[in-house]
Amino acid sequence: MALIVQKYGGSSVADAAGIKRVAERVVATRKAGNDVVVVVSAMGDTTDELLDLAAAVTEQPPARELDMLMTAGERISMALLAMAINATGVVAQSFTGSQAGMITDGIHGRARIIDVDPHRVRTSLDKGHVAIVAGFQGMSRNDQEITTMGRGGSDTTAVALAAALDADVCEIYTDVDGVYTADPRVVPSAKKISSISSEEMLELAASGAKILHLRSVEYARRFGLPLHVRSSFSDHEGTWVIPQPGDKTTLSEGAALEQPIISGVAHDRSEGKVTVIGVPDIPGKAAEIFGIIAAAHSNIDMIVQNISTQGTGKTDISFTLPVVEGADARQALKNAQQQVGFEDILYDENIGKLSLIGAGMRSHPGVSYIFFKALSEAGVNIDLISTSEIRISVVTRADLLDTAVRAVHRAFDLDGTEEATVYGGTGR
Repeated sequence: MALIVQKYGGSSVADAAGIKRVAERVVATRKAGNDVVVVVSAMGDTTDELLDLAAAVTEQPPARELDMLMTAGERISMALLAMAINATGVVAQSFTGSQAGMITDGIHGRARIIDVDPHRVRTSLDKGHVAIVAGFQGMSRNDQEITTMGRGGSDTTAVALAAALDADVCEIYTDVDGVYTADPRVVPSAKKISSISSEEMLELAASGAKILHLRSVEYARRFGLPLHVRSSFSDHEGTWVIPQPGDKTTLSEGAALEQPIISGVAHDRSEGKVTVIGVPDIPGKAAEIFGIIAAAHSNIDMIVQNISTQGTGKTDISFTLPVVEGADARQALKNAQQQVGFEDILYDENIGKLSLIGAGMRSHPGVSYIFFKALSEAGVNIDLISTSEIRISVVTRADLLDTAVRAVHRAFDLDGTEEATVYGGTGR
């Protein structure tokens, strides 16, 4: 017997027929011998309709009352689905987010989970019942206020419950058959991906893929939980999001559950910075420049293009590359200067790159602030900035790099209690 958490989005429970179809799938899973917890979103466009109602009443609804209103949509879905399942002869019980033990901070409209205590859900499962939980909502720890988790909150609810219940899998049901190489609504020829690493899914989610919300992927990765993204409208195998070895994190007692995973700070002294000055700000010039670099077999790391200087129609493009490839790249650009039409080239080897690495940065306010504040207080100026979902990288002066690394490491409480032993090597 497996414990399966299933999450159904608004399109899956948009009407009575959809709710009955979901009920049939849940009952089939239960009769196959599995324990089942179901998390539901509001029906169809209910959330948008509730927001429209609030706007019709007042231009500035109090955040507390707006959360009270917003949670009504999921409560409707959970109760109707419980009724539909009970009608088949299988006992189902519905729970609000607070009843299910979703404990959050007190920020209305974008609350974050700080604890999960699903004892009522576990008791229901132990009785052989199907437990149905309203997604997107919880209760603040300090003042017991009803809160909502913002966009993607139902996905996050499902993953959090699955982690707390030590489920075998969390199934995210949607209106497509899985994760595709592109949005199939835009690219009909996109291919379904049978499996993908949690790291890759993080990057996809951060880059705009809406099939899975970023927070839920972060949470699943943090707790080593496999996700199965599939359609509620078919029985096709979906896409498995597979955690990587070492993903699961052990938390200290009392630590908030939704926190960015900061893996560490990395630095690199082996790169130089090239700035191409006075590039004509017209389509195709960037492609031309990087085509020249590619032909010189040079590898580009960070790229920044400045806004065109007003009235000149010119812009500057800066990029970093390995120092050992700098001479060839510069020579190739100089040879093509007249063809491309830029004014000059600047080159600087006296730089260092610093990177903060960890999942969850993009959806956790404050990470960038802590990072740049630490650099500021250490007197470290920044030349270039590059980011991804799991990384913030900056270029600074080489003689300040060690200071910068120590400052950022300290700012994120990464320092250990004992000095590390270095058995050999220079670290170069």
